[in-house]
Amino acid sequence: MEIPKIVGAGIVVLGVGIGLGKIGAAALEAIARQPEQSGKIQTAMLIAAALIEGIGFAALFAA
Repeated sequence: MEIPKIVGAGIVVLGVGIGLGKIGAAALEAIARQPEQSGKIQTAMLIAAALIEGIGFAALFAA
């Protein structure tokens, strides 16, 4: 019964990593297009990243 938990944890970690990568890439692209809005974009990116990490931690500890 230990193997499914390990596989599930790996999937959670991969999902969080992909999500954070997409957020970072989108934020960098948005800042490159509109540098004057970099503060607002960065704030929104950090909030979204924190929410994704929180969901990832909750999923890891739920198993």
